[in-house]
Amino acid sequence: MSDHVDVLVIGAGLSGIGVACRLSRQCPDKTYALLERRTTIGGTWDLFRYPGVRSDSDMYTFGYSFRPWLDTRVLADGPSIRDYVEQTAAEYGVVDQIRFGQKVTSASWSSADQRWTVEATDEASGETQRITADVLVPCTGYYNYDTGYRPDFPGEQRFTGRLVHPQHWPADLDYTGKSVVIIGSGATAVTLVPAMAEDAAHVTMLQRSPTYIVSLPARDKIAEAMLRVLPEGVVYKLARTRNIAVQRAIYALARARPNVVRDFVLTSASKQLGGMSDLANFTPKYNPWDQRLCVVPDGDLFAAIRSGAADVVTDRITTFTETGIELESGARLDADIIVTATGLDVQIFGGMSVEIDGEPFVANHKLTYKGVLVEDLPNAALIFGYTNASWTLKADIAAVYLCRLINHMDAHGYRTFVARGADAERADGSILGSLNAGYVRRGNDRLPRQGVRGPWKVRNDYLRDAPALTRGRIEDRVLRFDEPRMARRATPSPARRATA
Repeated sequence: MSDHVDVLVIGAGLSGIGVACRLSRQCPDKTYALLERRTTIGGTWDLFRYPGVRSDSDMYTFGYSFRPWLDTRVLADGPSIRDYVEQTAAEYGVVDQIRFGQKVTSASWSSADQRWTVEATDEASGETQRITADVLVPCTGYYNYDTGYRPDFPGEQRFTGRLVHPQHWPADLDYTGKSVVIIGSGATAVTLVPAMAEDAAHVTMLQRSPTYIVSLPARDKIAEAMLRVLPEGVVYKLARTRNIAVQRAIYALARARPNVVRDFVLTSASKQLGGMSDLANFTPKYNPWDQRLCVVPDGDLFAAIRSGAADVVTDRITTFTETGIELESGARLDADIIVTATGLDVQIFGGMSVEIDGEPFVANHKLTYKGVLVEDLPNAALIFGYTNASWTLKADIAAVYLCRLINHMDAHGYRTFVARGADAERADGSILGSLNAGYVRRGNDRLPRQGVRGPWKVRNDYLRDAPALTRGRIEDRVLRFDEPRMARRATPSPARRATA
């Protein structure tokens, strides 16, 4: 198969579906397609099937701005999020544009032809598919779907129980009445502990270092009260606006007065623990928001610890044994099942190779422009979300900006765009540089960079990014266009104007 579309989106997860919906609304005369390796919609929310899987951001900001999330649960479970994405795709007519089972292997830009050629393997038939596009939009996230990150543990081959990574949870795993050790302290681990503790004999979270953990109400009581007197759409907008402001205020306070936020989080954790665990297990050495805060609904992790069904151990592994783990302190943890919630393997462009006029494109040598485009990468947008707030907040306004850019090109008769940053000052960090998490450090040499100022700096600030991306000027001294053809129209039609 070989055909052509105006815009080709890679990935049918939360970001890819969001981009497709924006295209259908703001660029209705553009043809587009989505290539998805999996056989269903959902991306991350279809991949992860471990017990208790849920969002780690509130759903009023994690949902799409153009399609309200109408449930008052603050953190939603994975299946509910997957259903929400599927329903959104159906409502906006996106489903028919998705080509499932397509593993994208390469993307090549030709300056002579002014288009991308993308090759994909149909994983069912093994056949190579080829499609060309004027604009390429990878919505592939930043991690490898095939393999999670897992260090090699000394003696692990001796362990006679089940060894499981959450990214590939076995459907047949029965942990009822079993002793479970979960290695890790991030969002996955703190989700797994209370979920597994309901049926397991006992669950231990083994961590090398603690994480800040914050309890939030499982349901938004204020929204529930407003729903008694206001329409659902109005409540969604009000709750979303409130949560965006609160998120930003907490993050700003954490950066300006880290000790204040630190004391608040630790005081809350101490009360929740009720003396059933040493507070040192919840006291990181870094400041709040140097890494993402972990959020637990109604303090379910703390409740599991208080009940005695779970505990937390801070130590390092000396070796696996036949029956569990031996620690540097000399303690031993017996286990029937060990879960390695040890993180992600960072990957860019979904693992596909990218070439520009026959030359390999090395992403980690390039800057990001407005957190949407990549330096020297023509006619392409890389959709990345926020690291300090809901992913979708940034992914959505990035999609708005992309549609505005496409319409601007049409209005002025351009066929190509590219960000050039020869004079930009480069920072040390990558596009995820605001976080000091292990997976960010491990993947630092694979991700696009950012600059120290201007459009090259990733601000992670929705209140500044939203007006810039949805209403700001398109043309500047950085974004370059080809010589214009005769414009097809003078101005975009009203249907194409951006709405965040």
